[in-house]
Amino acid sequence: MSRPALSLGVFPAALLALSLGGCGAPSQPLPMVITPAEALQVRGWVPEALQGQVVVAPVRGGADTGRWWGSLVSAGVFQHALEESLHAVGMRALSRDPAPRFELQAHLVLLDQTRVPAAGVTTGTAVQYTLTDNAAGRVIYQRRIYNQEEAGLGDALGSPSERLRIANERALRANIGLVLRDLVTLRP
Repeated sequence: MSRPALSLGVFPAALLALSLGGCGAPSQPLPMVITPAEALQVRGWVPEALQGQVVVAPVRGGADTGRWWGSLVSAGVFQHALEESLHAVGMRALSRDPAPRFELQAHLVLLDQTRVPAAGVTTGTAVQYTLTDNAAGRVIYQRRIYNQEEAGLGDALGSPSERLRIANERALRANIGLVLRDLVTLRP
């Protein structure tokens, strides 16, 4: 009785499973904070009414990175990055006493990642932002912002999970930058 021939198609699939089966790399808040150059560009345009008057409500959405698959972004990490970015441009309220006039809500609706991280990975993010004027009791800004960013082989040579983390952080930093550019156009 002869032995069945071993298919070479099994090896690429096994190699792919091993490369994806490693621990996910959790996203970090500081790489998601807008850069000092971006903050400097935005800071000069912040309306007086928003200066030091915005508090961030607890962020919704997001997920903790699991052991077996990819890199995700938790609500707490995204909130930290959003708060630090608001601080960098001078919008974040430094205390809650007296109560800040505005509350920014953020809901991380989508983190659309490359399914099989190869040489380059892409992350698409969608965040629903709502800015409420607490003094007037009304919503003055509401928008869902979608954007995409990439990370290539040169960003993290040996680790698809690291490239995915970098793409996540870049996408959310860009998303935060977009909402800040929107907020400075408001005249509350």
